[in-house]
Amino acid sequence: MSAFPSKFWEQLPLGNGVTLLTHDANGLAAFSKPEGVLSHPNMESEVPRALLTVPYSIKDESFNWTPADVPGAAPRRLYLLNRLDSATSGVILATANEALATYMRELFLKKDIRKLYQAVVFGKPSEASQLWRDRLSVQKRRAKIRVGVGNAATGAAKASESRMTVIRQRRDVVPPLALLQLEPLTGRSHQLRVQCAGRNLPIVGDLTYGDFPANKQFAKTTGHKRLFLHSYQTTFDYEWQGKKFNFTATAPLPEEFAQLL
Repeated sequence: MSAFPSKFWEQLPLGNGVTLLTHDANGLAAFSKPEGVLSHPNMESEVPRALLTVPYSIKDESFNWTPADVPGAAPRRLYLLNRLDSATSGVILATANEALATYMRELFLKKDIRKLYQAVVFGKPSEASQLWRDRLSVQKRRAKIRVGVGNAATGAAKASESRMTVIRQRRDVVPPLALLQLEPLTGRSHQLRVQCAGRNLPIVGDLTYGDFPANKQFAKTTGHKRLFLHSYQTTFDYEWQGKKFNFTATAPLPEEFAQLL
């Protein structure tokens, strides 16, 4: 029997447009986060824009609350396991089990979790599928991260790999568009956005690494201003309390992706 009854999940104070995709008997859960919603608040004023609309502990990496509408309810926690930029939509993981949170974070560090993204890009991919290899360097400027192709000789750049597959294309528009599936094999900051831009396939709506004139014209023509990057699926196997489990969560593509292609 689950240690986390269905009422626990039904009573979550979810943020605007956030949906619970799935959860298992061990307290592991996946949510679909819309574009514009924060993975977690960094300050009190950001709570209404977050995955859960309750206080968040940076130290414990957990949301903390006591349901006001449940008499005698005990304090509750939900531990965040990964993050997405606010501009990126899709699968995000959490758990109500503190011990499982520690285990899962180690699993993330070992890269034993498969993550698939889908992105709409400007341009024409040269091949139907490719393995992208780059060396990327990260710089922090005024609390903002900027990533670029680094100089391997300096030792500052880190090897970065992603697998790209073309799902479909649209060449009757200018510039042409393509829907790509992207699987990061390493976990560098902004990795997919930089690797796409470096191959003349900038992600639509990317205001940091993208094609700014194309983004402006695209927004004017379609009315869409979002970053067209979506965390589509996360899947992995894990062992807990002597038993083996598989966990898979898929967040359907937002409607605006389908409208374009």
